[in-house]
Amino acid sequence: MDLEKDPGADMEALLRRLRLHRAAPSPYDPSPAVTPAPTNASDGELFRPRRAAVLVCLFRGAGGELRVILTKRSSVLSTHSGEVALPGGKTEEGDADDAATALRESKEEIGLDPALVTVATSLEHFLSKHLLVVVPVVGILSDIQVFNPLLNTSEVDEIFDVPLEMFLKDENRTSEDREKMGQTFTVHYFTYEKGNQKYIIWGLTARILIHAASVIYERPPAFPERRVQFNLAKYQNEYSSVPLGSVPARH
Repeated sequence: MDLEKDPGADMEALLRRLRLHRAAPSPYDPSPAVTPAPTNASDGELFRPRRAAVLVCLFRGAGGELRVILTKRSSVLSTHSGEVALPGGKTEEGDADDAATALRESKEEIGLDPALVTVATSLEHFLSKHLLVVVPVVGILSDIQVFNPLLNTSEVDEIFDVPLEMFLKDENRTSEDREKMGQTFTVHYFTYEKGNQKYIIWGLTARILIHAASVIYERPPAFPERRVQFNLAKYQNEYSSVPLGSVPARH
C-alpha cells in the first residue's frame, strides 16, 4: 500500500512524522507571555478558561485505512445528550498534561487502557460553547483487537469507528453558515451509516476531525472549511460583562 496515499499503511512512519508536528500557538492562551498585563486595577484579573482534552484515537482498519474511535453520548446526560463525540473531558487536578487528561477520560468513558495507546502529538486548540479550551490529542492504537471496550453507560451509549479520510471528502456532508460574535462560520455535518445505524458527526467534533485529517493526510479538505477564531475575553470583569448569548456555541 502506498504510504503517500494512505498514512495508515505504515503506522510507525506516521507516528514519527506526527511527533514532528507543532501546532500553531493557541489563540486562547491567557498566559502572561501572550497577554499583556492590565493597565489599571479596573481591568480585573486575568481570565483563565477551563481546559479539556479529547483523544483522536487512530488505528488501521481491515483494509489498511486509518479509522478513528467515536462515541455516542448517553441519552440521559443533561448536555449534548445523544450526540457523537470524541472520548475526552475536562482537565482535573493531577493530570500531568493534555495527553494524560485525554487518556484518563478515555479509560473512564470506554475502558481504553492508556498502555495500548501511543501518543503522537497535540493539535490546534478549539473553543467550546462553555468557554472550554479543547485540546485534541492524537494517539495510535497499534492493535485494535486487544481493545475490549467497557462503556461507562452513565456517559456513553455506543462506541463506533469511522474512516478518518471521510472528513476531507465532500461526500455525505452538508453544512450551514452561522454567525456568532459578529463572525460568520460554517457548521459541517457528516453522515455515517453502519448497518441500520446512522450517525451524524457535526459541530466541534467535526471541526476537530477535519483539522486532524488535514494534518495527518497533509492536504486540505475538498470543501470550503470557513473557520474563525473567536476573541476570548482576557480579563475576568470583561468576561463577566459578555452576554451569555454572545459566547460562541459548541457547535
